[in-house]
Amino acid sequence: MSIDAIAATDNSAATALTEDEIFSAHQGGKLSVTSTVPLSNKRDLSIAYTPGVAEVSRAIHAKPELARTLTWAERLVVVVSDGTAVLGLGNIGASASLPVMEGKSALFKTFGDLDSIPLVLNTTDVDEIVETLVRLRPSFGAVNLEDISAPRCFELEEKLIEALDCPVMHDDQHGTAVVALAALTNAAKVTGRALEGLKVVVSGAGAAGIAVAEILLAAGITDVVLLDSRGVINSGRADLAASPASKKADIAGRSNPRGIDGGPAEALAGADVFIGVSSSKLDEAHLASMNQDAIVFALSNPDPEVLPEVAVKYAAVVATGRSDFPNQINNVLAFPGIFRGALDAGARRITPAMKLAAARAIAELAAEDLSADYIVPSPLDPRVAPAVTAAVAAAVEAE
Repeated sequence: MSIDAIAATDNSAATALTEDEIFSAHQGGKLSVTSTVPLSNKRDLSIAYTPGVAEVSRAIHAKPELARTLTWAERLVVVVSDGTAVLGLGNIGASASLPVMEGKSALFKTFGDLDSIPLVLNTTDVDEIVETLVRLRPSFGAVNLEDISAPRCFELEEKLIEALDCPVMHDDQHGTAVVALAALTNAAKVTGRALEGLKVVVSGAGAAGIAVAEILLAAGITDVVLLDSRGVINSGRADLAASPASKKADIAGRSNPRGIDGGPAEALAGADVFIGVSSSKLDEAHLASMNQDAIVFALSNPDPEVLPEVAVKYAAVVATGRSDFPNQINNVLAFPGIFRGALDAGARRITPAMKLAAARAIAELAAEDLSADYIVPSPLDPRVAPAVTAAVAAAVEAE
């Protein structure tokens, strides 16, 4: 599909959605299970089910590794949520989160050709979630954590990575970070800057904000400053010193090399890049204090930290998380290919090198037609998932 054709397809999103249209599409849910084998006669039944299936079960019992090829488990992604941080809706519970998780599973199938099922849990206890997934491990091949509140999401991801011998990723963290890095790589080129020399301010130190900071540091950007609701994160803050094991305390020791103190005004003065992943608003006066040809990623949904029509007065490149503005930073550019690449290569972990490889692959797809309004490919670009899959699989082989 050409870039023009993709753009024409994207324009359909500009039409206002109706309540009728939305609820009709969700009647009965958005997923179904279909058989991959014929079941039209007795012989088909004898092969797919009894007595033939017993031969397969005996074979797996004798050689458990055969489950990788004789069942769907190792190609199945479970989308797991406890419903505590769903979109912009907050803690709405497991049942109300299910339509979102069904949608995520549909995206896995459409963009990564991976089977996926949603798994919403009526517990917010990290250890209970871990125990549940450990017990279910024979039924799936990878875990996509979704819409789980911070800071619990950090602990949950870490414990699951330790407990399970399969790829685990919290997409709200790492999917956002991968696409943000891809976009920033190209925004730096558009503005004639070296990626490593950028002065970056990340507003929001929750799941996405800390993951964005981590991937930027991994990519070689040394001047990264984080803001939370109390201001700039630095190692001198008393509240961080009181909890040295926290993610914020850890990132404080590896970021903010100029020792900036204060709030948004101090952080943004002379900065090249603003990346917003919180609900806080960006003051226009602070935006005006940034360096010339600034880069602004206002990624909060549905209401960006600053509207593009305001940001373009000061910024050379503007991105949001919305589909009705240019440069949408959309996780669907990353997660289907990351999981597909990891599973194709037989990876047992999703590593920083795999995430960096995914970001490079996404950035390279937009390189030919690069402009201020086109720094990442469309989420509907059919080249994206295969490119990310190949890059991630190659990174696994190289590790």
